[in-house]
Amino acid sequence: MSKSFANAGLALCLITSVALADEGEVFVPEPVAASAARAELKPTRGSQVTGSVRFTAAEGGVHVNAEVTGLTPGKHGFHVHERGDCSDPEGKSAGGHFNPEGHSHGSPASEAHHAGDFGNLIADETGVAKLDAHFHGLSLSGANSIIGRGLIVHAEEDDLSTQPTGNAGARQACAVIEAATAP
Repeated sequence: MSKSFANAGLALCLITSVALADEGEVFVPEPVAASAARAELKPTRGSQVTGSVRFTAAEGGVHVNAEVTGLTPGKHGFHVHERGDCSDPEGKSAGGHFNPEGHSHGSPASEAHHAGDFGNLIADETGVAKLDAHFHGLSLSGANSIIGRGLIVHAEEDDLSTQPTGNAGARQACAVIEAATAP
């Protein structure tokens, strides 16, 4: 979509919102609370890593089910990143780890860590990693929502302590987390 069409669409939405509002009030639609989200990981330049990740709203956080292929056997850092932008061939446009509360990087099991710190995926000898885990401090709506953010799989193990990224190496796959219908 061209910039002029996008700007025209935004202007039309604003005009319509104002026209529909009661005297002096501007109508602002409420964000839709999602109960599920998904992300389809695509390889970055030179990588073969792909995968599917499903997120489900759960008490106190988000439940994550992932299957990632094309990895080297062993541990690989896995994080939610600030921006849902995978346009850079190396995945750098996704920015840093999602960290709305300003904590230091760490293990998802520690009390204080980036909200986006998922720790490591562990790939078997065939290069497949599966994850079925619950992460606290995230949501699918509100200030800690992961919808519209990036999801990154790294080349190396997240050491869970080096600041700010866990020394997890290059970004091997990137996805944008999108709202979905419940699984």
